[in-house]
Amino acid sequence: MALNTASGDERIMVMIPENPNSGHRRRLKERFANSSLEGFHDYEAIELLLTFAIPRRDVKSVAKELLRRFKGLNGVLDATVEELQTIKGVGQGAANLIALVKEAAAAYLNEAPTSAKTIKSAKDVIACLGERISHSSDGENKLFAVYLSSRNDVLGIESVSTGALEKHGTGTRKIISSALRFNARSVIFVHSLRQSTVDPANAMERAIAKELTAAASAVEVVVHDYLVACEDKLLSAYESGWLGR
Repeated sequence: MALNTASGDERIMVMIPENPNSGHRRRLKERFANSSLEGFHDYEAIELLLTFAIPRRDVKSVAKELLRRFKGLNGVLDATVEELQTIKGVGQGAANLIALVKEAAAAYLNEAPTSAKTIKSAKDVIACLGERISHSSDGENKLFAVYLSSRNDVLGIESVSTGALEKHGTGTRKIISSALRFNARSVIFVHSLRQSTVDPANAMERAIAKELTAAASAVEVVVHDYLVACEDKLLSAYESGWLGR
């Protein structure tokens, strides 16, 4: 970029170099503005955060090193300001910003309305889903994830798959991303079926329950149960012995 300065009849051209990283930074911010963190890798989320504290330099390698050093996104957010500054490229400003994000999120969760629904039983989960479940709405099989706090308060509910699970998959990546986004400590899965009966010997349902439990365990999220619901019938994976407590 060129800047003209004038003094009398004299003109001086001052060349200001373009920031080679500005385009990438802008694209990251546009992606977040358009779809929040949906589709972001963990390092991209940290990279985006660092752009607000570290100007005019590539911070991708710094973000990746933070994730490697602290073993994931949770570890980065749990690290102290002093620990964060042991990473090359992370100064006090960037470390304080990362710490602020966690503290602000914690304050938000602590001030959440006390009327938040608390789950005490499988029936509470079904009541929480209400008309979202298939047999009371559009008649499609749906898999839901109910994300819970350490006190079993409902933090969020998402439909993670619609239709036949063996065809469309279980959306494990979305589940893990959402569990981290909600800062969930546990989750209950509900597979809502349009048919009127539940087959307790269904091998596919058993496999899905185990797959989802393994995926959640990878990010230290406890699976309280995997429920199969249809009409007025409800099957619990734990009570049926599919999963061990």
